[in-house]
Amino acid sequence: MAPPLLIAVVGPTAAGKSALALRLARAEGAEIVSCDSLQVYRGLDIGSAKPTADERRRVPHHLVDVVDPDQPFSAADYARLGRAALGAIRGRGALALVVGGTGLYLRALLHGLFEGPSRDQAVRARLEAMAERHGEARLHRWLARVDPHAAARIAPADRVRVVRALEVFHKTGRPLSGHHLAGAEPLPGHDVRVLGLAPAREALRAAVESRTERMLADGLVEETRRLVARYGPDLRPLGAIGYRQAAAVACGAVGVDEARRDIVKETMRYAKRQMTWFRHQEQVAWCADAAEAEALAARWLAAAR
Repeated sequence: MAPPLLIAVVGPTAAGKSALALRLARAEGAEIVSCDSLQVYRGLDIGSAKPTADERRRVPHHLVDVVDPDQPFSAADYARLGRAALGAIRGRGALALVVGGTGLYLRALLHGLFEGPSRDQAVRARLEAMAERHGEARLHRWLARVDPHAAARIAPADRVRVVRALEVFHKTGRPLSGHHLAGAEPLPGHDVRVLGLAPAREALRAAVESRTERMLADGLVEETRRLVARYGPDLRPLGAIGYRQAAAVACGAVGVDEARRDIVKETMRYAKRQMTWFRHQEQVAWCADAAEAEALAARWLAAAR
Protein backbone atom coordinates (compact mmCIF):
# COMPACT_ATOMS: atom_id res chain seq x y z
CA MET A 1 0.00 0.00 0.00
CA ALA A 2 1.28 3.46 -0.87
CA PRO A 3 2.34 5.66 2.08
CA PRO A 4 -0.03 8.47 3.04
CA LEU A 5 0.36 11.87 1.45
CA LEU A 6 1.90 14.64 3.53
CA ILE A 7 1.76 18.21 2.21
CA ALA A 8 4.15 20.87 3.50
CA VAL A 9 3.08 24.45 2.79
CA VAL A 10 6.10 26.78 2.75
CA GLY A 11 7.10 30.24 1.60
CA PRO A 12 8.00 33.64 2.99
CA THR A 13 6.33 35.19 5.99
CA ALA A 14 2.93 36.81 5.30
CA ALA A 15 2.56 34.94 1.97
CA GLY A 16 -0.77 33.42 3.05
CA LYS A 17 0.40 29.95 4.10
CA SER A 18 -1.82 29.67 7.18
CA ALA A 19 -4.98 30.80 5.39
CA LEU A 20 -4.32 28.34 2.57
CA ALA A 21 -3.69 25.51 5.01
CA LEU A 22 -6.88 26.26 6.95
CA ARG A 23 -8.96 26.06 3.76
CA LEU A 24 -7.31 22.79 2.76
CA ALA A 25 -7.69 21.37 6.25
CA ARG A 26 -11.41 22.17 6.48
CA ALA A 27 -12.03 20.73 3.01
CA GLU A 28 -10.07 17.53 3.63
CA GLY A 29 -10.50 16.95 7.35
CA ALA A 30 -6.77 17.46 7.76
CA GLU A 31 -4.66 18.35 10.79
CA ILE A 32 -2.02 21.09 10.80
CA VAL A 33 1.50 20.76 12.17
CA SER A 34 2.97 24.22 12.67
CA CYS A 35 6.52 24.70 11.40
CA ASP A 36 7.26 28.04 13.04
CA SER A 37 10.06 28.74 15.52
CA LEU A 38 8.01 31.32 17.45
CA GLN A 39 4.63 29.60 17.57
CA VAL A 40 6.10 26.84 19.74
CA TYR A 41 6.35 29.34 22.61
CA ARG A 42 3.51 30.03 25.02
CA GLY A 43 2.65 33.70 25.34
CA LEU A 44 4.09 34.76 21.98
CA ASP A 45 0.75 35.03 20.24
CA ILE A 46 0.40 38.29 18.33
CA GLY A 47 3.97 38.63 17.09
CA SER A 48 4.09 35.04 15.85
CA ALA A 49 0.77 35.29 13.97
CA LYS A 50 -0.33 32.26 15.96
CA PRO A 51 -3.62 30.64 14.89
CA THR A 52 -6.55 31.97 16.87
CA ALA A 53 -8.46 29.95 19.44
CA ASP A 54 -11.37 29.67 16.99
CA GLU A 55 -9.11 28.41 14.21
CA ARG A 56 -7.60 25.84 16.56
CA ARG A 57 -11.07 24.66 17.60
CA ARG A 58 -12.11 24.16 13.98
CA VAL A 59 -8.89 22.48 12.83
CA PRO A 60 -6.53 20.47 15.06
CA HIS A 61 -3.13 22.18 15.34
CA HIS A 62 0.10 20.66 16.62
CA LEU A 63 3.46 22.13 17.73
CA VAL A 64 1.79 25.33 18.97
CA ASP A 65 2.28 26.40 22.62
CA VAL A 66 4.55 23.49 23.54
CA VAL A 67 7.18 25.27 25.66
CA ASP A 68 7.59 28.37 27.82
CA PRO A 69 9.65 31.10 26.14
CA ASP A 70 12.47 30.96 28.71
CA GLN A 71 13.05 27.27 28.03
CA PRO A 72 15.49 26.01 25.37
CA PHE A 73 13.93 24.58 22.24
CA SER A 74 15.93 23.35 19.25
CA ALA A 75 15.32 22.07 15.75
CA ALA A 76 16.03 18.60 17.13
CA ASP A 77 13.26 19.07 19.71
CA TYR A 78 10.95 20.20 16.94
CA ALA A 79 11.76 17.17 14.79
CA ARG A 80 11.13 14.78 17.69
CA LEU A 81 7.75 16.30 18.59
CA GLY A 82 6.78 16.87 14.97
CA ARG A 83 7.44 13.27 13.97
CA ALA A 84 5.42 12.07 16.94
CA ALA A 85 2.52 14.30 15.86
CA LEU A 86 2.73 13.05 12.27
CA GLY A 87 2.69 9.46 13.48
CA ALA A 88 -0.45 10.11 15.51
CA ILE A 89 -2.15 11.86 12.58
CA ARG A 90 -1.28 8.97 10.29
CA GLY A 91 -2.70 6.56 12.90
CA ARG A 92 -6.00 8.43 12.76
CA GLY A 93 -6.06 8.14 8.97
CA ALA A 94 -6.04 11.93 8.51
CA LEU A 95 -4.12 14.12 6.10
CA ALA A 96 -1.23 16.03 7.69
CA LEU A 97 -0.36 19.56 6.59
CA VAL A 98 3.00 20.91 7.78
CA VAL A 99 2.74 24.68 7.58
CA GLY A 100 5.31 27.40 8.20
CA GLY A 101 8.36 29.29 7.15
CA THR A 102 11.11 28.00 9.46
CA GLY A 103 13.27 26.19 6.97
CA LEU A 104 15.60 24.50 9.44
CA TYR A 105 12.65 23.01 11.33
CA LEU A 106 11.23 21.59 8.10
CA ARG A 107 14.58 20.10 7.15
CA ALA A 108 14.94 18.54 10.59
CA LEU A 109 11.43 17.09 10.36
CA LEU A 110 11.69 15.68 6.84
CA HIS A 111 15.35 14.77 6.48
CA GLY A 112 16.83 14.48 9.94
CA LEU A 113 19.33 16.81 11.51
CA PHE A 114 23.08 16.94 11.81
CA GLU A 115 23.76 17.07 15.55
CA GLY A 116 27.15 18.69 15.19
CA PRO A 117 30.34 18.64 17.21
CA SER A 118 30.37 19.52 20.89
CA ARG A 119 30.78 23.14 21.85
CA ASP A 120 34.27 24.59 21.81
CA GLN A 121 34.39 27.35 24.41
CA ALA A 122 37.73 28.71 23.16
CA VAL A 123 36.42 29.11 19.60
CA ARG A 124 33.19 30.62 20.88
CA ALA A 125 35.06 33.09 23.05
CA ARG A 126 37.12 34.30 20.07
CA LEU A 127 34.01 34.70 17.92
CA GLU A 128 32.14 36.52 20.68
CA ALA A 129 35.10 38.84 21.18
CA MET A 130 35.15 39.57 17.44
CA ALA A 131 31.46 40.44 17.54
CA GLU A 132 32.00 42.76 20.49
CA ARG A 133 34.93 44.54 18.81
CA HIS A 134 33.70 44.75 15.23
CA GLY A 135 29.96 44.13 15.39
CA GLU A 136 27.69 41.22 14.46
CA ALA A 137 27.67 42.26 10.80
CA ARG A 138 31.37 41.39 10.55
CA LEU A 139 30.72 37.87 11.82
CA HIS A 140 27.83 37.46 9.40
CA ARG A 141 29.98 38.58 6.44
CA TRP A 142 32.53 35.95 7.40
CA LEU A 143 29.79 33.33 7.55
CA ALA A 144 28.57 34.43 4.11
CA ARG A 145 32.04 33.70 2.71
CA VAL A 146 32.40 30.23 4.20
CA ASP A 147 28.75 29.11 4.20
CA PRO A 148 26.50 31.30 2.02
CA HIS A 149 23.50 28.99 2.44
CA ALA A 150 23.62 29.26 6.23
CA ALA A 151 24.13 33.02 6.00
CA ALA A 152 21.03 33.29 3.82
CA ARG A 153 18.81 31.78 6.50
CA ILE A 154 20.45 33.26 9.63
CA ALA A 155 19.88 36.91 10.40
CA PRO A 156 23.01 38.99 11.09
CA ALA A 157 21.61 39.89 14.52
CA ASP A 158 21.17 36.23 15.49
CA ARG A 159 24.61 35.98 17.06
CA VAL A 160 23.95 32.61 18.73
CA ARG A 161 23.30 30.82 15.43
CA VAL A 162 25.99 32.72 13.51
CA VAL A 163 28.56 31.72 16.14
CA ARG A 164 27.39 28.10 16.06
CA ALA A 165 27.63 27.93 12.26
CA LEU A 166 31.16 29.36 12.32
CA GLU A 167 32.10 27.02 15.17
CA VAL A 168 30.96 23.98 13.17
CA PHE A 169 32.94 25.17 10.14
CA HIS A 170 36.04 25.70 12.29
CA LYS A 171 35.80 22.27 13.93
CA THR A 172 34.81 20.16 10.92
CA GLY A 173 36.17 22.05 7.92
CA ARG A 174 32.73 21.80 6.31
CA PRO A 175 29.90 24.36 6.25
CA LEU A 176 26.95 23.72 8.52
CA SER A 177 24.59 23.77 5.52
CA GLY A 178 26.60 20.93 3.98
CA HIS A 179 26.14 18.84 7.10
CA HIS A 180 22.42 19.59 7.06
CA LEU A 181 22.17 18.49 3.45
CA ALA A 182 23.69 15.15 4.42
CA GLY A 183 20.92 14.79 7.00
CA ALA A 184 20.18 11.75 9.14
CA GLU A 185 17.19 9.44 9.48
CA PRO A 186 14.77 10.83 6.87
CA LEU A 187 11.09 10.87 7.82
CA PRO A 188 9.66 7.41 7.07
CA GLY A 189 6.19 6.38 6.02
CA HIS A 190 4.99 9.44 4.10
CA ASP A 191 4.73 10.59 0.50
CA VAL A 192 5.96 14.15 1.01
CA ARG A 193 5.03 17.00 -1.33
CA VAL A 194 6.19 20.56 -0.70
CA LEU A 195 3.88 23.32 -1.88
CA GLY A 196 5.32 26.82 -1.98
CA LEU A 197 3.63 30.21 -2.05
CA ALA A 198 5.75 32.83 -3.84
CA PRO A 199 3.74 36.03 -4.34
CA ALA A 200 5.19 38.93 -6.30
CA ARG A 201 7.34 41.26 -4.22
CA GLU A 202 4.83 44.11 -4.39
CA ALA A 203 2.01 41.87 -3.21
CA LEU A 204 4.16 40.42 -0.44
CA ARG A 205 5.18 43.87 0.80
CA ALA A 206 1.55 44.97 0.91
CA ALA A 207 0.72 41.84 2.95
CA VAL A 208 3.65 42.47 5.31
CA GLU A 209 2.56 46.09 5.82
CA SER A 210 -1.03 45.02 6.49
CA ARG A 211 0.00 42.31 8.93
CA THR A 212 2.38 44.63 10.76
CA GLU A 213 -0.38 47.22 11.16
CA ARG A 214 -2.76 44.55 12.42
CA MET A 215 -0.26 43.18 14.96
CA LEU A 216 0.39 46.63 16.38
CA ALA A 217 -3.33 47.37 16.56
CA ASP A 218 -3.96 44.01 18.24
CA GLY A 219 -1.52 44.81 21.05
CA LEU A 220 1.96 43.62 20.06
CA VAL A 221 3.65 46.24 22.26
CA GLU A 222 1.47 45.33 25.24
CA GLU A 223 2.15 41.62 24.72
CA THR A 224 5.86 42.36 24.64
CA ARG A 225 5.63 44.42 27.85
CA ARG A 226 4.01 41.44 29.60
CA LEU A 227 6.76 39.12 28.39
CA VAL A 228 9.49 41.51 29.56
CA ALA A 229 7.79 41.93 32.94
CA ARG A 230 7.59 38.17 33.43
CA TYR A 231 10.85 36.95 31.89
CA GLY A 232 13.11 39.99 31.66
CA PRO A 233 14.40 42.00 28.68
CA ASP A 234 16.97 39.39 27.61
CA LEU A 235 14.40 36.71 26.76
CA ARG A 236 15.79 35.15 23.59
CA PRO A 237 12.55 34.99 21.52
CA LEU A 238 12.21 38.75 21.99
CA GLY A 239 15.11 39.13 19.58
CA ALA A 240 12.80 38.05 16.74
CA ILE A 241 11.50 40.54 14.18
CA GLY A 242 8.46 42.32 15.54
CA TYR A 243 9.18 41.58 19.18
CA ARG A 244 12.56 43.31 18.97
CA GLN A 245 10.99 46.50 17.66
CA ALA A 246 8.04 46.27 20.07
CA ALA A 247 10.48 45.93 22.98
CA ALA A 248 12.18 49.12 21.81
CA VAL A 249 8.82 50.90 21.85
CA ALA A 250 7.98 49.47 25.25
CA CYS A 251 11.16 50.86 26.80
CA GLY A 252 10.76 54.24 25.09
CA ALA A 253 13.75 53.89 22.76
CA VAL A 254 11.73 54.45 19.57
CA GLY A 255 8.23 55.48 18.56
CA VAL A 256 5.56 53.26 17.06
CA ASP A 257 5.95 54.71 13.55
CA GLU A 258 9.69 54.01 13.49
CA ALA A 259 9.09 50.50 14.83
CA ARG A 260 6.45 49.87 12.15
CA ARG A 261 8.84 50.88 9.37
CA ASP A 262 11.64 48.75 10.79
CA ILE A 263 9.40 45.70 11.16
CA VAL A 264 8.38 45.93 7.50
CA LYS A 265 11.96 46.45 6.33
CA GLU A 266 13.37 43.57 8.39
CA THR A 267 10.48 41.26 7.50
CA MET A 268 11.09 41.79 3.79
CA ARG A 269 14.77 40.99 4.28
CA TYR A 270 13.82 37.88 6.21
CA ALA A 271 11.40 36.85 3.45
CA LYS A 272 14.25 37.02 0.95
CA ARG A 273 16.37 34.75 3.15
CA GLN A 274 13.46 32.32 3.51
CA MET A 275 13.07 32.06 -0.27
CA THR A 276 16.80 31.47 -0.69
CA TRP A 277 16.67 28.69 1.88
CA PHE A 278 13.70 26.86 0.40
CA ARG A 279 15.02 27.14 -3.15
CA HIS A 280 18.29 25.51 -2.13
CA GLN A 281 17.07 23.01 0.45
CA GLU A 282 13.78 21.56 -0.76
CA GLN A 283 12.09 20.39 -3.96
CA VAL A 284 9.24 22.88 -3.92
CA ALA A 285 6.33 23.22 -6.32
CA TRP A 286 6.06 27.03 -6.38
CA CYS A 287 2.77 28.82 -6.96
CA ALA A 288 2.21 32.54 -7.48
CA ASP A 289 -1.03 32.67 -5.50
CA ALA A 290 -3.36 30.67 -3.28
CA ALA A 291 -5.76 29.68 -6.08
CA GLU A 292 -2.95 28.05 -8.06
CA ALA A 293 -1.69 26.33 -4.91
CA GLU A 294 -5.14 24.97 -4.01
CA ALA A 295 -5.57 23.58 -7.52
CA LEU A 296 -2.23 21.81 -7.34
CA ALA A 297 -2.97 20.40 -3.90
CA ALA A 298 -6.32 19.11 -5.22
CA ARG A 299 -4.51 17.27 -8.03
CA TRP A 300 -2.11 15.69 -5.55
CA LEU A 301 -4.95 14.59 -3.32
CA ALA A 302 -6.97 13.18 -6.21
CA ALA A 303 -3.97 11.16 -7.41
CA ALA A 304 -3.38 9.80 -3.89
CA ARG A 305 -6.95 8.49 -3.48
